[in-house]
Amino acid sequence: MTSSALQNRTLLLLLAAVTVAFAAILWPFNGAVFWGVVLAILFAPLHRKLLRSMPRRRNLAAFVTLCVCLLIVILPMALIGVSLAQEASVAYERMRSGQLNYGAYLQQVLAALPAWLLALLDRFHLTSVAELQARLASVGAQASQFLATKALDVGQNTLQFIVSFGVMLYLLFFLLRDGVQLATRVRDAIPMDDQHKRQLARKFITVTRATVKGNIAVAAAQGALGGLIFWVLDIQGPVMWGVLMAFLSLLPAVGASLIWGPVAIYFLATGATWQAITLTAYGICVIGLVDNLLRPVLVGKDTKMPDYVVLISTLGGMALFGLTGFVIGPVIAALFMATWDLFAPPPAPPPAE
Repeated sequence: MTSSALQNRTLLLLLAAVTVAFAAILWPFNGAVFWGVVLAILFAPLHRKLLRSMPRRRNLAAFVTLCVCLLIVILPMALIGVSLAQEASVAYERMRSGQLNYGAYLQQVLAALPAWLLALLDRFHLTSVAELQARLASVGAQASQFLATKALDVGQNTLQFIVSFGVMLYLLFFLLRDGVQLATRVRDAIPMDDQHKRQLARKFITVTRATVKGNIAVAAAQGALGGLIFWVLDIQGPVMWGVLMAFLSLLPAVGASLIWGPVAIYFLATGATWQAITLTAYGICVIGLVDNLLRPVLVGKDTKMPDYVVLISTLGGMALFGLTGFVIGPVIAALFMATWDLFAPPPAPPPAE
């Protein structure tokens, strides 16, 4: 082995070692770093506009952009989080005191079902009220224990959350101010053709923006519309149910219906016919259409990926990375497709007729 080859291999080994070590150092704050990068990508166009109006005041432009991000994104999320915590605590107290009894609600639904449907459910052993109540009680106990555990974790990890939040804001400021120079240095260090690097970087930024804006817009719209109809129908905890619908809206087609569907069935079984009809029509014609109208326009159009790829990559990303997977999954899928496109030959022109 020549001296030059040995030096190159040693350098590569050292580069890999320090990269892994640096990633291990950042890992405790992976969420803060991830969302700092995502918010910097989302608000980069605004920062560029401010920078054009004040070209010699880079710090001020980054600070103003950071304040806009706080007002538009972080402050509303904090207010919703406070309302959600209040309504969740009320629901938990009602479950613990027995005022909220899902077994009684189920019994009312079963009592209103026709005989043929009861016979069908009996074949699957789903008509035993005692058994179902026991299962619901078990689920309720597990949910209560889960909520209590999470509440305890939140209390114990308050300092960690504050530190992570501060790290995210600090990182976001410097990514807004110096992000272009940092991205240029990283791009120059990658041993690839300049055209390929630009293509991959453009794909990464486009997919990240489209995924975050599209999924958050759909989730916010479905959650707000669902919470509104629950408030109109005087269902307790509209903010809590709206947040749950917003979260479940990340599952296309059936997400929000997992919340409003059982409520509509309960209304129908208990004789509240107009509430059941109103909620069902509203859920199908308003909440359901939001996903079909907004998601293809905001996500599929910009990412230029098939809907089934977006769906599978979103679900797979959430399964592996948790909530942040709804961004990481489509980004990995888009980079996978873009990387293979670099090696694939261009498509043949269609045959002339």
